[in-house]
Amino acid sequence: MKNLPPQEAWTWLQAHPEALFVDVRMEIESLYVGRPPGVVNVPWYEYPDLQPDPAKFAEAVAREANSKDQPLLLICRSGQRTLDAGKALKAAGFSNLQHVLHGFEGELDEQFRRSTLSGWRFAGLPWEQM
Repeated sequence: MKNLPPQEAWTWLQAHPEALFVDVRMEIESLYVGRPPGVVNVPWYEYPDLQPDPAKFAEAVAREANSKDQPLLLICRSGQRTLDAGKALKAAGFSNLQHVLHGFEGELDEQFRRSTLSGWRFAGLPWEQM
């Protein structure tokens, strides 16, 4: 899986209009915290269980994708869930995987806040919020 900093991920998306952009956060995170426009939400895990099911996740992505060769870009809150999600997709036969380093909100700062050091939103890239 390729690791793309947010700005590079945005540039990559523009160059690959056939790509599927997958937000692996819980639906509530994606809707209320914010998300890049055009993402498809396929949660790695969901409330109340908060336990990933790699096979179920890969099946859900397969339903959204045109094929297992379609370019995929994964995003989460901080870039950690996408690592595990990417491994599950690779094990399921997906071959063209990228993820956004530091995710949508980025790393925690010294005051335990996000979006102040890194991430999609910090980079000033397009996003929307419900």
